[in-house]
Amino acid sequence: KLCSACSDPDLSPSHCFTPPCRAMTGEFTIRTRKFKQNPLLGRRQFVLDVIHPGMANVSKKDLATKLASMYKVHDSQCIQLFGFKIAFGGGRSTGFGLIYENLDKMKKFEPKYRLKRAGLGAEKAGAGRRSKKDTKNRRKKVRGKEKTKAAGGKK
Repeated sequence: KLCSACSDPDLSPSHCFTPPCRAMTGEFTIRTRKFKQNPLLGRRQFVLDVIHPGMANVSKKDLATKLASMYKVHDSQCIQLFGFKIAFGGGRSTGFGLIYENLDKMKKFEPKYRLKRAGLGAEKAGAGRRSKKDTKNRRKKVRGKEKTKAAGGKK
């Protein structure tokens, strides 16, 4: 028979400092406060309190799936969670949550950086900041028709 925590054949209780407990199974509790319906923005918004004893924190994906089952949300991608602060001493976190009616409303009203976090934002096209500066400075060094060549236009 092996130890359940570290697979060591020695079963004495003092040999292993990580006994199996609730923290290893990943249990956590969710409570919502200040719950508001916001029909103009097509969402429900709330403050989220998470109790997670023995765990450093809980991933937003796990929280979103649990919230989706609690509030009967068809798509867990419509849930945005952000601004989490862990209480001193750990075991408790507080953050903010939004549940949108559909992805279209979410894309319309959510800031771009949060959409990018959720994996819905479009990537920026075009040259980066440094290459734009380099092109501008190359253009300054030449005159006339050479400027278009320096800018990397038609040759």
